[in-house]
Amino acid sequence: MANKSGPCQESLAIVLPSLNPDAKFGAVVDGLVEKGFQHIVIVDDGSDGDHQVWFERAQAYAPCAVLHHGVNKGKGRALKTAFQYVLENLPEVEGVITIDGDGQHLVGDIIACGERMLQNPEKVVLGCRDFDAPGVPARSVAGNKTTSRMFRLCYGIKLSDTQTGLRAIPRGCLERFCRIEGERFEYETNMLLHMKRMGIGFLEQPIETVYEDENVRSHYDPVKDSWRIFKIMFKFLLSSFGSTLIDLGIFYLVMRLLGARMGAYAELGATVIARACSSFANFNANNSVVFGNEGSYKRALLRYYCLCIPQMLVSAGLVTLINHLLSNSLPIIATLIKFAVDTCLFFISYQIQREWVFSQKK
Repeated sequence: MANKSGPCQESLAIVLPSLNPDAKFGAVVDGLVEKGFQHIVIVDDGSDGDHQVWFERAQAYAPCAVLHHGVNKGKGRALKTAFQYVLENLPEVEGVITIDGDGQHLVGDIIACGERMLQNPEKVVLGCRDFDAPGVPARSVAGNKTTSRMFRLCYGIKLSDTQTGLRAIPRGCLERFCRIEGERFEYETNMLLHMKRMGIGFLEQPIETVYEDENVRSHYDPVKDSWRIFKIMFKFLLSSFGSTLIDLGIFYLVMRLLGARMGAYAELGATVIARACSSFANFNANNSVVFGNEGSYKRALLRYYCLCIPQMLVSAGLVTLINHLLSNSLPIIATLIKFAVDTCLFFISYQIQREWVFSQKK
């Protein structure tokens, strides 16, 4: 007999993707039904015939809707399938709670995340484990701490559990989350990375840390996961490197050919001419390739030059100051000084472009 439902069980839908489930999956579904959840969306992601019995068993429960992928499409696609189903078929639902079917997420923690999201309907609630607790597999500790550091370094996101599958998501986020790229396990990471750019806040909800069999089925890959996080900054680095080559080349030529005629304004004049030639190409690369901006092109362009012009003037001022302090008159030395100055400005520029210029916040 099901327990009396609370607001969480009545107004939020459970999203449970699964591939070739076992008895643990059955126990998870039983627990959710017993606690009174009224909407349980299960996605069979291409499971074979031997495992269909678990989906048939779940389908016998009135709250369960079982969706099927004919072939395995990946966890990311399974989550998107469930999100789309909720948007189209469950108008009364205020959000979803994504969980795993291996028993790692306790029903009490699931409810706690859901209730906290209902109290904060504009934010995603992440069920976060304590990786400093005794008994946590070393592989999970190392993997999570590595990705947590990279999240903070590359994106300014402070998150204690980057691999959690327990997430309470408001309904208003689902449509945008369906457009995030990724079909397999990378989708969950991409979701976290896009949340900040979309202006979607998050809260951490402490949950129990449950591991069995030393977490041998973990899908964490230290190389792939680290690259997944770092690749946007790496693309920005390549884009900046290309524009820097153009910028430095033109700066050197202007200093060499016109420096004497410009006199005291040589560094400023060379910087302006060089930046005018390189900045537009850099903007377009960042807009389309690096940050994949889906917002207004004109707004991003305006913001880019609101950043680019002051950055150019700061660069010119510092290069001029250092040149004069060193009493330098050699174009090659001035170019090397500019390279050092612009390298320092690179990191500041990256943060501003990520957070403001190409932001997708509504």
